[in-house]
Amino acid sequence: MIPAKFDYVRPGSLDEAIAALAGGGDDAKVIAGGQSLLPLLRLRLAYPELLVDVGGLDELRGVTDTWDALLIGARTTHYQLIHDRLVAEHCGLLAQATGTVADPAVRHRGTLGGALVHADPAGDLPSVVLALDATLVARGPGGEREIAAADFFVDYLTSSLEPDEILTAVRIPKLGAGWGYRYEKFHRTAQSWATVGVAALVRRSNGSVAEARIGLTNMGTVPVRATAAERAATGVEASRDALRAVAARADEGANPPADLHGATDYRRHLARVLTGRALAAAAGI
Repeated sequence: MIPAKFDYVRPGSLDEAIAALAGGGDDAKVIAGGQSLLPLLRLRLAYPELLVDVGGLDELRGVTDTWDALLIGARTTHYQLIHDRLVAEHCGLLAQATGTVADPAVRHRGTLGGALVHADPAGDLPSVVLALDATLVARGPGGEREIAAADFFVDYLTSSLEPDEILTAVRIPKLGAGWGYRYEKFHRTAQSWATVGVAALVRRSNGSVAEARIGLTNMGTVPVRATAAERAATGVEASRDALRAVAARADEGANPPADLHGATDYRRHLARVLTGRALAAAAGI
């Protein structure tokens, strides 16, 4: 299909982009890689009157070491995340999960910020930043503000960004010694959205699980933190049987959808199975 008519601007700086977005009101949208927004435009599921293209703003791109965290520009592409040395060293879960996104063409154009602002619960990266306890940095006419990942996703395809704000960066705390990670994903084809995905982090100490974090993909209208399973994992023996028992609680509190790709009870089953696998792999067993 052909998108509805819209105006287009390509600002030369972040300040210009914010001004253009504010001037466009609720009928303006930001575009960077375009891998999420363009399909919506073509299907006329989104019809903004103004597109603000930030694809040329290098200030929104790259990975910076800030001692205790990595600050990742919102325009950093999936390809760059997968191949960045700092990401691999300090938050490998993000690189691993990003490697499962769509296909190479999409990963070369798609951006971290675009994937998060799109706020699709079937997308891989929202649950990952949730499990990593990331903070999202937004900037608008009123200045800069920080939003915890747990507060950023508010409903299906809806984030807590204000209409005149731009996501500029994502701050991810570094994982210290003893942490392992795994992203498990079930999907019908290699390039399709996840039927269910699990982002798991495990910190081991003396043969037991000292701490676990679990983010679930496509188990509700927003990415879900499996808090019941996280609590159950704390202190248990780092063994397959023990972690499988923990994973039985992975779907507690989730509200998975039912669609052509899977019924609700099927998704609950997948969440439990995949969580068991992800926890075992993250624990190194």
